[in-house]
Amino acid sequence: MTTLPLLDPGPAFEDFVAERHLAALTLVRPNGHPHTTPVGFTWDHDTRSARIITWSGSVKARLLEEGQLSASVCQVDGGRWLTIEGVARVISDPGTCDDAIAAYTKRYRPPKDRGNERRVIVIEAMRLLASAGLGTSGRPSALS
Repeated sequence: MTTLPLLDPGPAFEDFVAERHLAALTLVRPNGHPHTTPVGFTWDHDTRSARIITWSGSVKARLLEEGQLSASVCQVDGGRWLTIEGVARVISDPGTCDDAIAAYTKRYRPPKDRGNERRVIVIEAMRLLASAGLGTSGRPSALS
């Protein structure tokens, strides 16, 4: 396992996070119990955040409407994997939703139209973990 630097996780990470793979999103509820669900997500290199599109009626959106939660999203492909850990919040702003839909469409396919019910979960990365092959040097970094 490698802890990657947030400011420059390296080309192997950037390439892997752009490939078409599904992931598991885990939100830590206020009572400490996890809520885990399969998702598609996109990585925003500029803001160092993961984005998951959803809709207002989903459990994950409803949990986050009550406040920010600790979260992680984990993508796996054989022996390659990455985990993005941070704080998640849900956003309903149409511009933010449109940007997230465009990124999702590029990585996966056009999502189902949810109209005004569309929401975006944003995880502001606080730590990036990955299989050793995705690290910039293959060794743990002091920056996380």
